Amino acid sequence: MNYRDAYQSWLRDFASDEALCRELRAIENDEAEIEDRFYADLSFGTAGMRGVIGAGRNRMNAYNVRRASLALAKYIQREPGRAERGVAIAYDSRRFSPEFAEQAALSLCAGGVKAFLFDSLRPVPILSFAVRHLRAIAGIVITASHNPKQYNGYKVYWEDGGQMPPEQASEVELLIGETNYAEAVAMDKTEALERGLLTYIGAEVDDAYQAMLQTLIISPALIREMGGQIKIVYTPLHGSGNIPVRRALQTAGFTEVYAVPEQEAPDPDFPTVDAPNPEDPGVFRLAIALQKKINADLVFGTDPDCDRVGVAVHDASGDIRTLTGNEIGCLLLHYILSQRKAAGTLPGNAAAVKSIVSTEMARAICDDYGAAMIDVLTGFKYIAEQIQSFEETGSHTFVFGFEESYGYLSGTEVRDKDAVNASLLIAEMAAYYKRQGMTLIDALTELNERYGWYGAQGVSYELKGKDGLQKSERLMRSLHTEPPERFGEMRVLAVRDYLSGARIAAGKVEPLTLPQSDVLYYELEDGAWICVRPSGTEPKIKLYVNAKSLSAAATEELLARLSAAGVEELGRRLEG
Repeated sequence: MNYRDAYQSWLRDFASDEALCRELRAIENDEAEIEDRFYADLSFGTAGMRGVIGAGRNRMNAYNVRRASLALAKYIQREPGRAERGVAIAYDSRRFSPEFAEQAALSLCAGGVKAFLFDSLRPVPILSFAVRHLRAIAGIVITASHNPKQYNGYKVYWEDGGQMPPEQASEVELLIGETNYAEAVAMDKTEALERGLLTYIGAEVDDAYQAMLQTLIISPALIREMGGQIKIVYTPLHGSGNIPVRRALQTAGFTEVYAVPEQEAPDPDFPTVDAPNPEDPGVFRLAIALQKKINADLVFGTDPDCDRVGVAVHDASGDIRTLTGNEIGCLLLHYILSQRKAAGTLPGNAAAVKSIVSTEMARAICDDYGAAMIDVLTGFKYIAEQIQSFEETGSHTFVFGFEESYGYLSGTEVRDKDAVNASLLIAEMAAYYKRQGMTLIDALTELNERYGWYGAQGVSYELKGKDGLQKSERLMRSLHTEPPERFGEMRVLAVRDYLSGARIAAGKVEPLTLPQSDVLYYELEDGAWICVRPSGTEPKIKLYVNAKSLSAAATEELLARLSAAGVEELGRRLEG
């Protein structure tokens, strides 16, 4: 069925939905918009579905939520006993998140699967915790993470609390394709409640999660001493983090915590920011203004589903600077390893896990403290898989995991990025350094002087729609078949092609151990590297550039040259 036929089919099949038909008729003369909405189904990958809210096959709407949920129910029903365990469901502050969450729950119920639906918005980490706490077979979060307000999404988790692994996700995707919209009908809510298929959950899970967080504190004595002396500004960026983050900090003993008033309440329009992404320094404008007003020690902010956290602190000159995801990750990693070693609680088989696109400073830190540093593909589900493997084999003890995209985790009862856990840990770390008369910038400088001046830059190419998808595929195909020999003046010493599963260096081919993925990693001279991959959640190609030198200035200059060379190479191929 071509996109025009699909458009007409929706007008016929959903004629009773007046709002939907009104929206579709409004674009009847916009061929490009019709094509974009109907040229393909909304993709369901290892990160679930994510897209612009609206009517159409390629949009986030109740019909796609019901269809995906019924397909998930079919997959769960393939093995006896799984449907009884049920699916935990949470949602954030985005448009239609409560409605989509309820439709997901009632569609699962229609498929004979129990649903545990949170009674109000909750962060991703609490959903991940709930899956394990309730011994549910799966979980769903309705969220588009840090995307702009036009988006929403549908993330699926499996019984370990991590995002659904690729093999299972592929099976669900096939079932979605085999499920037509007509059969994806939600059960009546009253019937679902009466039959015991739908249960609302809330405080009991929250209390258990909060109690678990307190066990992850490294030095309760430090917080007892310094908790009232460190002043913190926190912004939930209109999302789901406000209550759990502030509760965790207060319970631990941090009494001087100030929320940004304009960003405290959940708001799906995110009126104070362009996009609620803590990777963007601009989202901290209001928080930094409050920080200056009350002379706070630090600022941190979480995205709408509260799985990412960004930080801003004073530097030596008194200016306020936002930290990068790599910088936060290395500060936390060093704090955990150094303090646990000092306390005698660092396991002999301690291991940290990071994504391959995160800084190599983390490896130097681990080497210094005798901990293993394990690389995984981008996506926190791969960190979750390592935690599960450690528990099953006893090979290592997990102490920390992070991605350069502002995601961190120091415990094992959550299997995804946890910005509540990270916020508490950041506050503890800041208190530790304040007791020594240091800021986090001072601590970061010490790390650079000890391990080297590492730096990173990233560039994203937004490639929307059908044409964008084709351009993205052509670019990646070109890089796989005709690898560049150099970026600017720096030679490519080796290419890691994760799609073919091989590392090629000087004509020698070695197998890679990570799963197959459309990722290319170029090892350059002097320890620099460049990585290119399509985003798994947005219509983007991402370019990562990392380098190390003897000083901050030298690293910055090298990064600028390498980034320009990378942009030139990708730009040439995109135009070709």
